[in-house]
Amino acid sequence: MIYRYLVYGLCIAADAPIPGLVESPASAEPDLKIWLQLEPPWLAECLAMRETLWYVSPEQEDGGKPALTVTKLAAGAYFRFVYADGSTFILDRSTTRLWATWPDSSSLQDTAVFLLGPVLGFVLRSRGTVCLHASAVAIGRVAIVLVGIGGAGKSTTAAAFARQGYAVLSDDVAPMQPHADAYFVRPGYPRLCLWPESVSLLYGGREALPRLTPNWEKCYLPLDDNGHRFQHEPLPLGAIYLLGERAAGTEVPRVQPVPASGGLVALVQNTYMNYLLDKQRRAQEFEFLGRLLSRVPVRRVTPHQDPTRLTKLCEVIVSDFEALPQAALAATEGCPR
Repeated sequence: MIYRYLVYGLCIAADAPIPGLVESPASAEPDLKIWLQLEPPWLAECLAMRETLWYVSPEQEDGGKPALTVTKLAAGAYFRFVYADGSTFILDRSTTRLWATWPDSSSLQDTAVFLLGPVLGFVLRSRGTVCLHASAVAIGRVAIVLVGIGGAGKSTTAAAFARQGYAVLSDDVAPMQPHADAYFVRPGYPRLCLWPESVSLLYGGREALPRLTPNWEKCYLPLDDNGHRFQHEPLPLGAIYLLGERAAGTEVPRVQPVPASGGLVALVQNTYMNYLLDKQRRAQEFEFLGRLLSRVPVRRVTPHQDPTRLTKLCEVIVSDFEALPQAALAATEGCPR
């Protein structure tokens, strides 16, 4: 049986259900075919040939294993991603075919976390789609993205928006799609991933939401349940909000404009999977972001250090966004097909 999905604008066909995804009725030719727990028959021959090391993550897991190692097989005809838990992905150069395996100590749920994040992020980047390391929220018929380094509070802030009735487009990966004179955010899948501390803050206890997998501490918020909403269609991007360092005081949370030059530097630093870009793709990314900033304003957010003031933070962001002229302009743009 074939399972079909639409994620980040990609039509995917898989030979088994993928945790976290909802089947799509779309019958278009898939952009990506995925085989789960099945090694391609030619892999042993490729591994017997020279394997070229391409990237080793500086982050290490328990035992000193790199969080991620990427190699090239068969003179660059295939890419091989190996994560510290043993989850392994093999992609062909055109990123149209993918094989995933995992050891007995892991599970499909564990492997799906990598698949739906960095692996599909790599597929998008290889196909020329620039993605921000961001969560995206719908305000009316316009999207805003919340950008920041790990731990800045992107997902937590998006969850706070979700609790107030706003629809969420994407978590962690926000693909940008140019269309006419606008830029659209492609939706991901109906989950927000949250650390236990954020779950306690928002829902009163660490056990209020299910875990992503039994082996991970992270939990997930279903965006199609209990009044939470998932935005299924792309929306025009109205503004980019950079989540900065938290501060105390009566004047925070606050939002301030960011000069174009500062915005460009910040976005270059916060694109997704940028550590696997070659020189040509980095140049293309830089050019793309420059054009994006000519249409979309960048705002810097200073959250309050008191995490219980998340509702106020959302209100300040919405108020700031609704005062921008670009908000009304973006809302008039037609959705790409």
